[in-house]
Amino acid sequence: MQYRKFGKLDWKVSALGFGCMRLPTTSGGAMSPDIDEPEAIAMIRYAIDNGVNLVDSAYPYHLGKSEEVLGKALKDGYRDRVMLSTKSPAWALNKAEDFDTFLNEQLEKLQQEHIDFYLLHGLGSKRWKTMLDLDILGRAEAAVRDGRIGHIGFSFHDDFEAFKEIVDGYDSWTMCLIQHNYMDIENQAGTKGLQYAASKGLAVAIMEPLLGGNLARPVGPVREIFDELRGQRTQADLALQWLWDQPEVSVVLSGMSSMEQVVENVRSASESGIGSLSPAEQQLIDRVREKFNERAAISCTRCGYCVPCPNEVDIPAMLELYNEGVIYDDWTAPRFKYMRTPGKAEACDQCGECEEKCPQGLPISEWMPKVHEILTPQK
Repeated sequence: MQYRKFGKLDWKVSALGFGCMRLPTTSGGAMSPDIDEPEAIAMIRYAIDNGVNLVDSAYPYHLGKSEEVLGKALKDGYRDRVMLSTKSPAWALNKAEDFDTFLNEQLEKLQQEHIDFYLLHGLGSKRWKTMLDLDILGRAEAAVRDGRIGHIGFSFHDDFEAFKEIVDGYDSWTMCLIQHNYMDIENQAGTKGLQYAASKGLAVAIMEPLLGGNLARPVGPVREIFDELRGQRTQADLALQWLWDQPEVSVVLSGMSSMEQVVENVRSASESGIGSLSPAEQQLIDRVREKFNERAAISCTRCGYCVPCPNEVDIPAMLELYNEGVIYDDWTAPRFKYMRTPGKAEACDQCGECEEKCPQGLPISEWMPKVHEILTPQK
């Protein structure tokens, strides 16, 4: 395992961190609460046994079950070998006291007395203002003093200007968590945000390094570009190495859902390094980015923030089916699946609730009628 500087702290973090957002489930449903506990625990412990020293979860992951399973995985001495990170559900903090209510609940679920890094989850400009109005940072500082948390950070979904405002708005941030990958260099915080936070001494953790898995399974013209690697790197490995190539990146959090993915990502991390990509590989990524941009229809990462929908539309599944048809230029399979998938797009009444939660800012209410129309089998 390779280790990297972690902001201003006198501690080095493993290049790969274990994100507990996409643990394996018994139903096969992504991020559903029926986590396959034995497999998930085995995966987390394999990662730790092979040098991973940061594990990350959040209050809503797997509908609240992720922290419980992570707590079980950290028994038998594993807690002493890692830094533990989780997140406060900032959107649910309606009064100052709510901060402590959620923190104490999370400590109980994790079966811990101390969380090393506690992040305000999903901050943007509007939510940041609420945090200031409620003096949530004062509550967090009190939790640092009484030992329940070690360091304060935030995860982010908004634009660069909002990111800069938040970074500059509090002097005691230890870390931030941003979405970054070779397709998101100008999206959300972007490369500018990565570099800005690092220049301020923050540790920068990366989420969505494979864009919800989309960068690990390119097809058609995109796959043809990757064929030029002649088996030297997988698509997932190249995407991860692109991140680790940058000195401002502290750690890449990967949400892994199978032991195979854990093994592959641990191997990739052990071979990582700043400035390790060749000019030819950098150029290949530039070409891949251009080709993806030509084909992408909806930039959904299946993060699940948009659900539950009040009308029970399975929004991530609907957008995935639509993208499948566009990417493969074949609607036969998506239409077949649509007829057998609950939570169809036709139930959408354009209430807009999902759009307020979507980190990508997708116009979901506009897409749902289109999705239903094209995925309904033609007569």
